[in-house]
Amino acid sequence: MSAPMPPVVQARSLVRRYGALTALAGLDLDIHAGQVTTLLGPNGAGKSTLVGLVLGRLRADAGTLHVAGHAPGSLAARQATGAMLQAAALAPQLTVQEHVALYSGYYPGARPLAQSLALAGLQDLAHRRYEALSGGQQRRVQFALAICGRPRLLVLDEPSHALDAESRRALWQTLRTLAIEGCAVLLTTHLLEEAEALSDRVLLLASGRLLADGTPGEIRARVAARWVRCISTLPLLQLRGLPGVTAAEHRGRHVALRTLAAEATLRALLAADAALADLEVTGTSLEDAVLELLQGAPLKEAA
Repeated sequence: MSAPMPPVVQARSLVRRYGALTALAGLDLDIHAGQVTTLLGPNGAGKSTLVGLVLGRLRADAGTLHVAGHAPGSLAARQATGAMLQAAALAPQLTVQEHVALYSGYYPGARPLAQSLALAGLQDLAHRRYEALSGGQQRRVQFALAICGRPRLLVLDEPSHALDAESRRALWQTLRTLAIEGCAVLLTTHLLEEAEALSDRVLLLASGRLLADGTPGEIRARVAARWVRCISTLPLLQLRGLPGVTAAEHRGRHVALRTLAAEATLRALLAADAALADLEVTGTSLEDAVLELLQGAPLKEAA
């Protein structure tokens, strides 16, 4: 039996400070090939600092960090990494094709130019100058530059910024394809829909520490709450007094009840409102789970 592949990114006891502020406080994590790993957390959680360290743009104050087995920022690490950050300063007069061809020359074993353009949806824009592109089209060029070198690690910082819905869905499909091919994808996003759709694994950071690590389903399962949605004649004050209910609010014609004991809530609700209609029970969304974990809400006991 072959030995498991080492992590593409391996951090141990990673510390980064900005004066008196500790941005990362002894972080341990591994990023594996073939997975989309999403960093979530509030502003100041340490996400951008971690990305900067992985890309070699920052240096750690303590701990160890390896990217594809090499020191971050080294030539070997850079050749194994593709990155799409929130801002990019590209030559405005060059065409899309010229940009991608230029960047491809930096990498041994780069993708064929036509393949990089196709993966980014740029075939019809190949001969257009970068300055003549829309914001979303420029983001697609930046994505092509990140993937043209067949990176082992692909780092994406808010990749859907400025993309329309169609382009966003196409990007997601390409990222899933790259992960299946063995690329390790590390992304940050404020779009919880994006994290839910893409992630094999979610890393939730808070104050420079790892608060949660798991699949989106595992993160959701750590929060005990469920939601009951219905059309009810009962006033909100009465609904908030039902067993297990911790919050109740109007959502259009419906009411939404957050409950820690869904079965008890449902029994009491059905008994109290004979006119109850359009009843639906759902689990906690990834967004709700992240918010509750950040707020220190009660968690389910581990199985």
